[in-house]
Amino acid sequence: MLVRALVALALLVVGAGGGLAAALVHGWWWGLALGLAAATLTTLALPAGGWRFAFMLGWFGAIAYVVLPRAEGDYLIPSSTSGYGLLGGSFPVFRSRWRPCRIVVARREDPGVSPPVT
Repeated sequence: MLVRALVALALLVVGAGGGLAAALVHGWWWGLALGLAAATLTTLALPAGGWRFAFMLGWFGAIAYVVLPRAEGDYLIPSSTSGYGLLGGSFPVFRSRWRPCRIVVARREDPGVSPPVT
């Protein structure tokens, strides 16, 4: 139980760090693509449940933090194409029902499986 809580806490921190890093480099096209790809692939690699939710909560916590106005009155994520791309691309990361695709291989000798149609 303690190990699961520590892993969830670590994933929360990793998600927050990834979200902050993506927010800092989203101004370059490769930074936006790399940040969103890393978040999406990490979300897909984690098992559905608490660990995936901890990562996504950290990611969105960082994104929500950088969306708030700073003391100078400006924003870290501007209202530009890359800013909206980061915000819009972050929402699919939060879809907890994403699961990696499973490839099912049917055996020919299984009587309940018909052969593939060619």
